[in-house]
Amino acid sequence: MFRSNEACQRIAKIRGVGPKTATAIVAAIGDGAEFKNGRHLAAWLGLVPKQHSSGNRQMLLGISKRGDRHLRTLLVHGARAVLRTAPKHHDAVSQWAIGLQERRGAAKAIVAIANKNARIIFAMLRQNTEFRTA
Repeated sequence: MFRSNEACQRIAKIRGVGPKTATAIVAAIGDGAEFKNGRHLAAWLGLVPKQHSSGNRQMLLGISKRGDRHLRTLLVHGARAVLRTAPKHHDAVSQWAIGLQERRGAAKAIVAIANKNARIIFAMLRQNTEFRTA
């Protein structure tokens, strides 16, 4: 399916997204029309903070872990590879990932990269565009 699907091949150009992840995402969400925006896709995958808010006090703790466990796992493993290889690269995403890791720790940086990749994938599927680095 990966070789015959143009959307899968476009998505696989993102760092941290390989043929297996691209094929699984396209098979699960198609063109992403059922999601309003990229945050809704990330929430469906379980890659956004779980809210424990009350009144005017907002607390966001951990990821929600709802949604598709397999897709979330694939995106998180890809994000782990991006963070591991970030010191070798000098692009904007790698520098952002390294800074985030220094500020927040590796686990939060990995989930943030997975969230960012999910949002990029949504935008690429909805707009039918190629991946462009910043």
